[in-house]
Amino acid sequence: MSTATVEQRLQKIWETPKGLWGWFATVDHKEIGVRYLVTAFTFLVIGGVEALIMRLQLARADQALLTPSMYDQLFTMHGVTMILWYASPILSGFANYLIPLMIGSRDMAFPRLNAFSYWSFLLSGVLLYIAPCLGQAPHGGWFAYVPLTNIAYSPGYGMDIYALSIIYLTISTTAGAINFIVTILRLRAPGMTISRMPLFLYSTLTVSTVIVFAMPSLTVACVFLLLDRHWGTHFFHVAGGGYPLLWQALFWFWGHPWVYVIFLPATGMISMIIPVFSRRPIVGYPYVAISTVLTGVVGFSVFVHHMFAVGMSDMAMSFFSAGSMTISIFTAVQVFAWIATVWTGRPVMTTAMHFAMGSVALLVIGGLNGIFTAVIPVDWQVHDTYFVVAHLHYVLIGSNVFPVFAAFYYWIPKITGRLMDEKLGKWSFWVMFIGFNLGFFPMHLAGFAGMPRRVYTYPAGLGLQPLNMLATIGAFILGLGMLMSVVNLIESLRHGRVAGKNPWNADSLEWETDSPPAPYGTVHIPTVASRHPLWDDHEEEYDPDNLRTLDYDRVTLASTWRDAEPYAISKMPMETLAPLLLAIALFIFFTAMVFELLWIALAGVILTFAAGCFWLWPRPRPARLEVSA
Repeated sequence: MSTATVEQRLQKIWETPKGLWGWFATVDHKEIGVRYLVTAFTFLVIGGVEALIMRLQLARADQALLTPSMYDQLFTMHGVTMILWYASPILSGFANYLIPLMIGSRDMAFPRLNAFSYWSFLLSGVLLYIAPCLGQAPHGGWFAYVPLTNIAYSPGYGMDIYALSIIYLTISTTAGAINFIVTILRLRAPGMTISRMPLFLYSTLTVSTVIVFAMPSLTVACVFLLLDRHWGTHFFHVAGGGYPLLWQALFWFWGHPWVYVIFLPATGMISMIIPVFSRRPIVGYPYVAISTVLTGVVGFSVFVHHMFAVGMSDMAMSFFSAGSMTISIFTAVQVFAWIATVWTGRPVMTTAMHFAMGSVALLVIGGLNGIFTAVIPVDWQVHDTYFVVAHLHYVLIGSNVFPVFAAFYYWIPKITGRLMDEKLGKWSFWVMFIGFNLGFFPMHLAGFAGMPRRVYTYPAGLGLQPLNMLATIGAFILGLGMLMSVVNLIESLRHGRVAGKNPWNADSLEWETDSPPAPYGTVHIPTVASRHPLWDDHEEEYDPDNLRTLDYDRVTLASTWRDAEPYAISKMPMETLAPLLLAIALFIFFTAMVFELLWIALAGVILTFAAGCFWLWPRPRPARLEVSA
């Protein structure tokens, strides 16, 4: 059978139908990945605009651009949006698009669950932004400490929407994490043993496992908050026998591991980009992989350093202080591996390489000032000052936003088939890098000078105005740099040079596919003989029985978790509206719960059950798959 015939058969089997139905019913990991990227970037823009408004308020002393209540709502929405609706979903977008291509699979392990996780993510964000549309945005900070967020001090719908939208998001995030775990462990190409996986897979697998263990803590905290607010319980009420610090314990048990959820996949991206543009394999691959896993494990022993100021035993604080210092070792291993790779290679300074190396520099600064907060007496001094704000943004922007932009410049040619402009890209990097440091480094000094966090203004005469003015100017310069990359992307879609399969001479399997990839990925499921399949001289074995072509139905190869030995054929589902219907049913339920419309909430439960039955109901394969052998 000719290759053209095989490609035509695969195209017919895997292509999403055109039209409105196909757009809503698709389960293609590439289309879902792009939607994640676009939606998460939209939330980045929204959160960025909120940040710029706050910086205008703080640019000068005694400003009255915002009222205290408006400022509280803005910084709450900014924090929640950036940490929950941007930072992790943007990484999920790259993982959705790239991981099946990296492992030689035709799709994710659970394509319908993948679609459901996206629709739930989108609708949970819609639910969150109902609050400001009602003029009742949550105002208790993204951490929502009690008793401030109890009904007595936070009446209205704001904190209810906060809690319910987060519970809805945890459903989406947990579903996505389970999907990534099964996909990475069970759908790898023959020969891609656990010791040959791309480092991005190690980081995604680690954070997906962390999500499964950490997310229930946040869900439980939000459920307890809702029960206290409306159903007469006393989980956090001292008068009723509750314990306010229970919220902090539950929240930070999720909150600090979440830092690594939005940090480790980005380091995995850097570990793939730097070797390609250094023209050599990464130094210390096993140590980087082990450090990635240990970061996720030890990350659970760090969360109490957010609570050093609440009062606890010296022994307890010493344990978590040691954990906070220990975890820096694993990040240092990765940083040294990246530097050694560049040092011993022949670096090519593309835009993606600029963003990757810039991220390394910012990560070192953010990591070092994070170690300061692990020292208990220092933490007592800088706790709730702008020093912590500076640390938080150096870690989250330096180790998330900059790697994400590196990934855009590196993988957009694969996604769109067009190269972005390198000159404009490098200008964008330098404007962002200068703007970021100008915006956030002065916050360290403001914190040392005693400026507290979460204040909407400050009096003149404290020497804080010059530092805040610099921070505001830097924030706008950072935003300008981001805008330059957006313009670059739009122009590349219209006029960019055709990328070809592998414009960077990269080593991982996604670059073996067309740009953009066909719906089925590659004609043959590839085999792997090293960590760098496109750099070695490996010749694939002849496949007389077409066991790796799999052009008779929508199926892909399943393999053992450790040695990636083929053992089964995994059947993939067709397009369906079930994931969207289930997400909409849950949206109806959570929205009704906000307004305490219990009969509508009950209808949402019934619709959820009906959508689940529709999802699981067996149905015959469509006629369009009945193609001749």
